[in-house]
Formats: sequence, C-alpha cells, structure tokens
Amino acid sequence: MSQAEQAPAQRARTKGKQPRRNPTPKAGRNLPAATVVGLAMLFAVLGGLIFLPLGFVAVTTTFAVFGVWEIFRALEANGTRMPIVPVMTGTVAMPFAAYFGGIESLLFAMLLSCVAVLLWRSIESAAGSANSIFAGVFTLGWVPFFISFAALPLHASGGVTTVGLWPGGTVPHGAWQVAVMLLLVVSNDTFGYLVGASLGKHPMAPKISPKKSWEGFAGSIAGAILIGVLASIFLLGKPWWVGVVLAVGLVAASTAGDLAESMVKRELGIKDMSSILPGHGGVMDRLDSIVFASPVAFVLYGLVAGA
Repeated sequence: MSQAEQAPAQRARTKGKQPRRNPTPKAGRNLPAATVVGLAMLFAVLGGLIFLPLGFVAVTTTFAVFGVWEIFRALEANGTRMPIVPVMTGTVAMPFAAYFGGIESLLFAMLLSCVAVLLWRSIESAAGSANSIFAGVFTLGWVPFFISFAALPLHASGGVTTVGLWPGGTVPHGAWQVAVMLLLVVSNDTFGYLVGASLGKHPMAPKISPKKSWEGFAGSIAGAILIGVLASIFLLGKPWWVGVVLAVGLVAASTAGDLAESMVKRELGIKDMSSILPGHGGVMDRLDSIVFASPVAFVLYGLVAGA
C-alpha cells in the first residue's frame, strides 16, 4: 500500500480519538498530584503540631532525614561522598535538642555534629576530604540546623492561647506560631504558582529558576499578606500589621530558599532531588522554602513579641 493510500486509513483509525490531556501545565507540575500530596502533608503536619507537639518534631525530623539522604545521593552521583553517618546522627539529634533544650542545645548539637564530621573523615583516606567535609557541614547547616528552628517555639512556649479556631481549648502559643509560619510558606508557594502560571512574563532569576517570575513573586506577597493578617488577628492575637511583617519576611525567606535549592540542583545537573513525592519531586523540593523560613520566623516572632 502506498503512502497516499495509507493516509485515509490512518485518519479513519484516529478519528474520534481525543488528544491526551497533559496534567503538567507550563509551570512544570502535575497539578492534581501536587495538590493532593501537598494537602495531605499540610494536614498531617498541622494535626501533629496541634495535638501532639513531640509528634510534630518527629515528623519534622523524618522529613529532614529524607532530605539529607537525597542530598547525599545527589552529591555521590557527582563524585562527592558526604560522611553520611555523622551527618545523619546530627540530623536526628538537632530537632529534638531544640525541642527539649532550646537554642543553646541546638547550637551545641550543631557544633558536635560538625566535629563528628571532621573526626569521621579524618580516619578515612585523604583523597577528596576537603569536599567531603564541606559537603557534610554545609548539609548540616542547610537542612537539620535551619529546620530545627521550627521546634524552638514549642520549647519556649510557656503560655497557652484560646483565640481563633480553638475556643475552650488549650493549645501552646508556640504551636500557633509554627502553624502560621507553615501557612505562610504554603501561601507563598500556592499564590506564587497560581499567579506565575497565568500571568508570569518577567523571570526573576532566569539562570537559576527560569519559571519563577516577578509576577508570581508579587502574587506570593499579596496572598501571604492576606493570610498573614487573618492569622495574626485570629490565631496569634496580634495586631494586623504583625501579619504583614511576617508575610513579607517569610515570602522573602521562602523565595531565597527556593532559589538556593535551584542553584544547588543546577550545579549538580539535576531537575529534582528525587521523585518520592508525586507532583512535587523530592522531599528537599518541599523543604527548600521551610528551611529558610524557620529561622526567619523565629527571629521575627522575637521582634514582634511585645506587639
């Protein structure tokens, strides 16, 4: 059969077939999967935070462990072997040190973890030791140390609050602080995605993250301010302007965290840290904003404590 004769037959076979819909829009995500996974993670974390703070610390530690493991594998694929045993030990220890002992215990745990990395690497061969030590200390500071700041308000919280959505209950005030921080990080991501996917035309950092736009950043600021003002009044019992301060600070921190991880991935030549979370990529692709937002939130809460 000639090519001319094959064409009508091919059209007949394909007639009536609908084109397959692509669930991944131009912003680069499988939106349905990303939404389901994101909401499940948010409700699990917030539920543990309100009902069982120690469980929240355990969940946070678990996420940190997965994030560090992803970094370890990405670095190993690029020829840098991080001393995983002392790094993992520090990753598990730091959030619990922050929860039980406060900022002093967290700093001490970070120092011990760095020393452990140096000692562990000193008993191995000298080849590649500088890169290995740097990778270990960098990862300790980037993931477990930063994210442990989310546990500090739970240690420092001595009072309770019954404002907002929990009438008649006794929820530690620090738990609401962490919850608001998480809500603002999610708001940054959600509003930035919605506005950036539909209106984004001016890239913010095209060489690092081509899909992040200034329009999306403006959407993140506007959406986070709305959520921040409501959360400040109804959850924290603070003036409305506290929500504005928190929103602007945490959007800036979250964006910096996202760009920082994008820069690391670009340097390593990978798109996602892993594919463990459908629609999101790896655990670090979800923690990138939180690890930067946690210490910034801790500092901001301290500055506005008397408001």
